[in-house]
Amino acid sequence: MKLTYRTRSLPLLYLLFAFITAIVLFPILINVFTAFKTPGDLMNSSPLALPKEWNFGNLKSAFEKGNMLVGFKNTGILVLVSVFLNTILGAMTAYVLNRFDFRFKRVIMSLFIVAMVVPFYTTEVARFQIIKGFGLYDSIGAPLLIYAGTDLLQIFIFLQFIEKISSQLDESAMIDGASYVGIFTRIIFPLLLPASATLGIIKAVDIMNDMYIPYLYMPSKELHTLSTSLMSFVGQRASSFEQLSAAILIVMIPTLLLYLFLQRYIFTGITAGAVKE
Repeated sequence: MKLTYRTRSLPLLYLLFAFITAIVLFPILINVFTAFKTPGDLMNSSPLALPKEWNFGNLKSAFEKGNMLVGFKNTGILVLVSVFLNTILGAMTAYVLNRFDFRFKRVIMSLFIVAMVVPFYTTEVARFQIIKGFGLYDSIGAPLLIYAGTDLLQIFIFLQFIEKISSQLDESAMIDGASYVGIFTRIIFPLLLPASATLGIIKAVDIMNDMYIPYLYMPSKELHTLSTSLMSFVGQRASSFEQLSAAILIVMIPTLLLYLFLQRYIFTGITAGAVKE
C-alpha cells in the first residue's frame, strides 16, 4: 500500500508537537520541582531533578509572605466587575454597529483596528495622565476602567453572533412597543450568552495573568493582586527562588483550573459564531 504525503508527514508532525509540548511543560515542571525544594537541595541538584525532601512549608511561607488572601480578594473584584462591564459594553457596541447605519460607522471600526495595531506603550503616558486626572491612581478603579474597555476581537465575535439573529425579531418587538434598549436586553443579549461566556473566560484569564496594569496603577500593598504579589519575593540583594516558585504555583492554580474546566465553552463559543445557518 502506498503511503500518502499526509501519512509520511505524520511522524514529523508528532515530533513537532512533542517539541512544542516540551517547551511549554519544562518551565512548569522546573517551577513545580523548585517550589518543593529546600535551599540546599536547590543549589546542589539539577532544575529537573525531583526534590530529595518535599518541603511543603514553602507554600505556607509564600502564602503568608505574599499576602495571598489580599491578592485573591483584589483579583476576584477585578475579574468579576471588569468582565461584567466589558461584556455589556462589547455586546452593546456590536449591536449598534450591526443594526444601525450612521455616518461615522466605518470610522469607528477603523479606530478599533488602529487601537489594536498601535503598540500600547506609545499611548501609555497619555493613559496614565488621564487616570491620574480622574483621581483613580492607586485605586482599584484605575484597572477597572482600563479592563472594562472593549476590543476588536470581542466586537468581531459578537458581530458574528448578531448577524445570525434575524432582524425580524427586532421589527416584531418594535411593533409591540419595545424600545431599542428593550430589544437589546430582552432579545439580543440573551442570545449572545454563548459568546459572552467565551469572551468572559478569555478576559478573566487575561486579567488574572496581567501584572503590568495592576503594578503600575495600584502600587499600594493593600491593592496587590495575585500577579503583583510575586514582587514581594524579589529583592535587590537576595531572592528566595524556592518561595518565589511556590508563590508562582499558587498564582498559577486558579487560572489553570479556570481554563481546564471551561475550555469547552471557549471553543464552542468561537466556532458557533463562525458557522452560518
